[in-house]
Amino acid sequence: MNCWVEFIDLQFIRPAGTSRGILHSKPSWILHISDGEHTGKGEISVIPGLSPEYKDRESFEEKIREVCACLEQRSMNKKQRLELWEAYPSIRFGVETALLDLKHGGRGVYFDNAFARGEKKIPINGLVWMGTAEFMQEQIEQKLKDGFSTIKMKIGAIDLERELSILRSIRKRYSTNELTLRVDANGAFTRENAMPVLEALAELGIHSIEQPIAAGQIEAMRDLCKNTPVPIALDEELIGIYSLQEKEILLETIRPHYIILKPSLHGGISGTKEWIRIAEEKSIPWWMTSALESNIGLNAICQFTAEYENNLPQGLGTGSLYKNNFQSELVVEKGAIYLKKD
Repeated sequence: MNCWVEFIDLQFIRPAGTSRGILHSKPSWILHISDGEHTGKGEISVIPGLSPEYKDRESFEEKIREVCACLEQRSMNKKQRLELWEAYPSIRFGVETALLDLKHGGRGVYFDNAFARGEKKIPINGLVWMGTAEFMQEQIEQKLKDGFSTIKMKIGAIDLERELSILRSIRKRYSTNELTLRVDANGAFTRENAMPVLEALAELGIHSIEQPIAAGQIEAMRDLCKNTPVPIALDEELIGIYSLQEKEILLETIRPHYIILKPSLHGGISGTKEWIRIAEEKSIPWWMTSALESNIGLNAICQFTAEYENNLPQGLGTGSLYKNNFQSELVVEKGAIYLKKD
């Protein structure tokens, strides 16, 4: 078995604004695993400042080379496998998807399901990035024109009143039956000022808010989830939670209304499956979101999502963000993503 990696610095077409700053580019590595006849590809995607395993490119690439060597020699011991499976979710995702692709003949097929065959569409939300009020309004108009019935707007970067004003203008035109509005705070608010924000959002019929306060404030998040007038979804809160027991305790303690899963951040394919199983046992709905992967990783996540019967709009519309993305059969049309097969 041969293993090698290809680095790509994904360049945003337009700078992407988040509450953690402006992103101009994002590093990814495409992992290749070959058996001599076929080659499987998987993406190792990190978001600097968010992915806990990523400190700098040099040490991260050293870890990838170590994993490659172990795969080539089939010599990964129990300790190394446990470390990879727990502390390096992005590499874990890359290895798992490359092996799945290899298993299916290196054709970009990770799961043999209806989506992979081009027979199923997945509903997705239209993502509106932070920026000036004018830029955000422009994005919203385009998403509406493109046929999205669910829009997710990132909030917490510009003046809150201006963001609420944008949301009010949308709600005046479209009722909750016509358009679903989600917001993503990325932990922008504090335990002291979050409730007034939630109350203001509730007046606008907001479907849910992702991570209203920063991760790690378990008691504060529990209290918010208990008292909020707007359903709360956990996202960053799930990062770095590895063991089955930790996952169960977190969800049982906070009791969120939703969880949002990113395989590159939340334990790869197998770790994400575990989150889904625990959430469903506790009757907590979930949806999947990409962690800004290229089309290679996005395709794998879409196919993985299609393994489940989940009718909630997913966060999988990020394939058009980059100038230098890989060619793909993925198509976004009328608020859904699918593989266009010839």
